[in-house]
Amino acid sequence: MIRSLLARLYWAFSRWTFASTPAPSRPTVLIGAPHTSNWDFVLMLGIAWRLRIHLRWLGKESLFRGWRGPIMRALGGIPVDRANPQSVVADVVARVRSGEVFGLVVTPEGTRGAGAYWKSGFYRIAREAGMPVTLGYVDRTTMTTGLGPTIELSGEVSADMDAVRAFYADKSGLRPENRTEPRLREEDAAPTTP
Repeated sequence: MIRSLLARLYWAFSRWTFASTPAPSRPTVLIGAPHTSNWDFVLMLGIAWRLRIHLRWLGKESLFRGWRGPIMRALGGIPVDRANPQSVVADVVARVRSGEVFGLVVTPEGTRGAGAYWKSGFYRIAREAGMPVTLGYVDRTTMTTGLGPTIELSGEVSADMDAVRAFYADKSGLRPENRTEPRLREEDAAPTTP
């Protein structure tokens, strides 16, 4: 309740406009893109709290050490052991099977600098956990942010990513020069048919 009130106040006084589809009613992988600034995290919290989404997000283990650990966990953080990344999928699947409804925020661009590809972890997690993907966005051009459509992945990577690309085609992010085009390395590795 308090988080929702804080979010309403934030959106009332923010220079950003909150424009969103309704929150998904089942567990979803929530893409945060374009991820070009640390401010994206604040905007995503504002979106989640406004829509009353139980938020989960993945972070490197070092973020959860010392005094930051309790704060990061209270904000929905799940520490990731980079030496054992498969444990993340098992943890997410266990949460889904227990009946927890949440949005698992993943920033497939990885770091906030431009790159050649998105990381495919969001796709693998969604497919293995049987979760849809909700397209969260930040668009500096229109100064809007929120949630876009929720899509079911078919397993045909290029076709699924075409839908993702179509949605993000006109979204610039807070720092457009750091934007990475939504493309997975697996798309270029897939054999082409004549």
